[in-house]
Amino acid sequence: MKAFRTMAVAAAVSTLAAVLQAQAAELVQAKIARGKTAAPPAIAAGATFIDISDTTGKVTVLKKGSNAFTCFVGHPGVVGDDPFCSDPAGMQWVGSWAAHKKQPANTKPGIIYMLAGGTDWSASNPWATKGTPIHEPPHWMVMWPVTAASGLATTPKNSGTWIMWAGTPYAHLMVNQKP
Repeated sequence: MKAFRTMAVAAAVSTLAAVLQAQAAELVQAKIARGKTAAPPAIAAGATFIDISDTTGKVTVLKKGSNAFTCFVGHPGVVGDDPFCSDPAGMQWVGSWAAHKKQPANTKPGIIYMLAGGTDWSASNPWATKGTPIHEPPHWMVMWPVTAASGLATTPKNSGTWIMWAGTPYAHLMVNQKP
């Protein structure tokens, strides 16, 4: 009888492990699917997909890609933590911003796609962590210095182009449309 119980427990543990493994694989595929919403299909098809823990900051590669783009899968419901896909210069810009560097380190313009839209705490403060969130329509961004002297708007718009975080070293061009 004891041997039967041991075999039953072992079978149950094995089945549970298989179920958990299948759920983890499904979760990864759901994250990648969410990340794919950020970029044009031709870019998403060959991109690397990453997840960054919102508690530890650990980067997990969910799928290695074949082109130079990296897609961050985001975390639903977290302001400013939306899916995006970026070229290497854009990722360098994001790294500088995340580290609160005095200015972005990229030496050429970067491109970041957020074709599922996005949210942020502020259109003027790059490091705001509270307030009334702004909601951004589908857009793409040019991560390169741009100033209000350009004549472009410096407040959020639902269409057209505007400058986010104007007057800071992290000012960048927001183009509200799908390319």
